[in-house]
Amino acid sequence: MNDDKTERPVKTANQRGAARLAAVQALYQMDVGGTGVLEIVAEYEAHRLGQELDGATYLKADAAWFRSIVSGVVRDQVRLDPLIAAALQDDWALSRLDSTVRAILRAGVFEIADRKDVPVAVIVTEYVEIAQAFFEDDEPKLVNAVLDRIAKQVRGEAKK
Repeated sequence: MNDDKTERPVKTANQRGAARLAAVQALYQMDVGGTGVLEIVAEYEAHRLGQELDGATYLKADAAWFRSIVSGVVRDQVRLDPLIAAALQDDWALSRLDSTVRAILRAGVFEIADRKDVPVAVIVTEYVEIAQAFFEDDEPKLVNAVLDRIAKQVRGEAKK
């Protein structure tokens, strides 16, 4: 039985989780590099999702979920950004946030607002975990708090 366990790969993120991470990376790349949505989606689907690039193997991701998040954030950004800005502390502007944090929040808020079939707890937990992959201190707490506030406002429910 132990042999079976050692032969199995280490538990990886689920395909939607991998799609969320890739979407955050793509949104970040679009934010800092000015890349267009069609170009970035095509690049990720052809060269990153489940592929090897520069010696790193990307997790297999749900490509449709990835496209949905990236295109939804771009399409709805004028609706999403005010929600995020209102959930931030009074002295913080959305523009002051790190680009990665902005990408995480935009993707998370898009899912909370538009993917009612996904429980809030799943969305918040997965985006907090993504924040923890990039940051150690306050940023994951900020992501948790902002997504939780927005979930209460948009869906009338909190993470737990």
